[in-house]
Amino acid sequence: MWDLFTSAEFDRREREKKDEPPFEDELAPSAARAPKPPARDTLNEARNEDVARAVAAREVESGGRSAIRVPAEGMRVGEVNAAARELIEGVFPPLWVHGEVANFTKARSGHCYFSLRDADAQLRCVMWRDEARRLPTAPSEGMQVRALGRLTLYEQRGEFQLVCAELEAKGEGLYKLAFDRLRATLDAEGLTAPTRKRPIPAHPACVGVVTSSAGAALRDIVTVIRRRAPWTRIVLASARVQGEGAADEIARAVRLMARAGCADVLIVGRGGGSIEDLWAFNEEAVARAIAESPVPVISAVGHETDFTIADLVADLRAPTPSAAAEAAVPDGARVRRELDDLRNRISSCTRDRIADGREAVFNARLDLQTAAERALRGRRDALSSTAARLQALSPLNVLARGYAVPLGGDGRVLRGVGDFSAGAPFDLRVADGVVPCRVDGERG
Repeated sequence: MWDLFTSAEFDRREREKKDEPPFEDELAPSAARAPKPPARDTLNEARNEDVARAVAAREVESGGRSAIRVPAEGMRVGEVNAAARELIEGVFPPLWVHGEVANFTKARSGHCYFSLRDADAQLRCVMWRDEARRLPTAPSEGMQVRALGRLTLYEQRGEFQLVCAELEAKGEGLYKLAFDRLRATLDAEGLTAPTRKRPIPAHPACVGVVTSSAGAALRDIVTVIRRRAPWTRIVLASARVQGEGAADEIARAVRLMARAGCADVLIVGRGGGSIEDLWAFNEEAVARAIAESPVPVISAVGHETDFTIADLVADLRAPTPSAAAEAAVPDGARVRRELDDLRNRISSCTRDRIADGREAVFNARLDLQTAAERALRGRRDALSSTAARLQALSPLNVLARGYAVPLGGDGRVLRGVGDFSAGAPFDLRVADGVVPCRVDGERG
């Protein structure tokens, strides 16, 4: 990447040659070199024009570029192209070029090739891999952009081109385009549907955190959890949260936390920053890792006004890391009040249940006693009836009406005359006892 203020240095040297006073920003060189994005395009355009005028004036004074010595026998093609490249790179400082993107291609090597064109001409451009990695997405065909780069000549092909260091879209820009493209893809797959949102556990035993171990976000999360629910365990999966490769580290940390299975809820986030700082949370790798997580995820990226793709796929969006911690764990004071209320309700319910049980036992005892008395009375009545019937059939009842039953010595009933013999004793059973008797006559 080139120094954006090379032209300013050139201006300074030119003024020093002419003994002109320096500009105010040159009195504090470090501050002057600090990036000021809102005014950078205007500043560079003005300086580009100044530089061009200064170079032209110098060329006129020195008699032009005819100082290049051309051998009498002529120059080889490579020498011509090398001289042309040196001439172009020596004349033009890094500059912004506006135009419409055409034929944007990203090679397998990571280098990007495209053209900038307007109604009158077109300019071939190349962006090398290291600079192309910073692009949030590829510009669409026909998009109006501006490119910061250095004009040069590709000697092997003799092609005039702009080697780009930065590429910015006019209007909402490449970041908005990348955001919209990824959101459309995730919407089509249903990964942002509200029906996928899972409830956050009310009383998690362990909270997982994916953020930078050196960031203020981690300190805020730990402070809030320790204040609200000091019994909660916190597990950190550290990851870089900005810069190249940050998205892959965040996605890897989310999946690691899922495999560990130790957390009941996961907080993924960082503190505030520019859109470039927060961009890792807008990348597809992070979005898919959050969507695949079996653990409910709370996204906490930046501030209230920052909205990322991670917020769309997470189960809950928190405006800040502190708010995420408050959403992840309950307030200890509220939990104690709930426990006191629950204890009172349990005591009241227990007393009511015991009273109801006692009443039920008393009623059951009365019912049992009534049933027993009823059963006893019925059995007594049945026994009396049976006794009456037996009494009616009893021989004693016949004897009570004046009859007697003769019984032999062995207790056998003497039923006929043949059972009696002269002089033989026998008993005569009557109603109130036994009368000893003896046969004193002969049978007739």
